[in-house]
Amino acid sequence: MSITVRRLAREEVEERIDDLAALRIEVFRAYPYLYDGDVAYERDYLATYMDAPGAVVIGAFDGEELVGAATASPLGEHHPEFAKPFADRSLDVRDFFYFGESVLKARYRGAGIGVRFFEERERAAREAGYAKCVFSAVVRPVDHPMRPADYMPLNRFWEKRGYRRIDGLVTSFSWRDVGAGEASEKPMEYWMKDIVPAR
Repeated sequence: MSITVRRLAREEVEERIDDLAALRIEVFRAYPYLYDGDVAYERDYLATYMDAPGAVVIGAFDGEELVGAATASPLGEHHPEFAKPFADRSLDVRDFFYFGESVLKARYRGAGIGVRFFEERERAAREAGYAKCVFSAVVRPVDHPMRPADYMPLNRFWEKRGYRRIDGLVTSFSWRDVGAGEASEKPMEYWMKDIVPAR
């Protein structure tokens, strides 16, 4: 398998917006997100990464096919729900570089592409002068009825990358679950890593 992982220029993001939307819908439909998405919403959501100063989109390509993507932006430039818990704790949101989604088609997993997504976003954070990288992840109850029997949380993967869960720091974000009639808020916990900014 020969996969190219690289940062996308703004023009490429605009050209690939429907591909990026389809990736998010496909990957996040699975547990634990169970996201019942639609392309119109995705276009608006992803526009954040075309408009926000300092935002980056990393793409994984199998030839010309976009098979994975990861996003990041300064925390203060992302959706306000993700910055609010930091402000509530009197933490300066300008200190944090926020990692958004990391989505990859199932058949490409286990080949190191997820690691590359973290490396490329950390590189972008360093280049922008940030010393702290942070992301959030949905929290589902262990007895959730749609949890697959073989489900493995990504905690160990994140810990191997140097990330640690921030105790007590939680936000919520709303989306419609598969099979649900309307959107509902989901708790999201935060993970963080200190890095050395580029000089």
